[in-house]
Amino acid sequence: MQRVILFDGECNFCDANVQFIIKRDPYAHFHFASLQSEIGAAFTKKYGILESVDSLILIENNKAYTKSDAALRIAKKLDGLWHLLFIFILVPRPIRDGVYNYIAKNRYKWFGKKELSCSLPSPDVRERFL
Repeated sequence: MQRVILFDGECNFCDANVQFIIKRDPYAHFHFASLQSEIGAAFTKKYGILESVDSLILIENNKAYTKSDAALRIAKKLDGLWHLLFIFILVPRPIRDGVYNYIAKNRYKWFGKKELSCSLPSPDVRERFL
């Protein structure tokens, strides 16, 4: 079963999160695609994801998870103690998503947008990008 993380390819914070996940995912549970890519667009269309969802989406078990649900499900699969963050799934979704929305809304202001150029990952990491 393939897990795909769709992320905002223009966002510095989102890119840093992808790099963070890659370093803590030694079993390569996750593959990645930018929301701006053709594959990202195909996934959003297939799963009926609204265009207003523009930060982080997890496709797992043929279901799309967004916002805090996606973030916590990703954390659950990471190496180290990060899986312990999944306990926050017990916090009511409106509260979790409120915090998530605040960060997502301000991510460009706080972390900026990417330039047109980007660095090339190593071949083993590159094959995890769709």
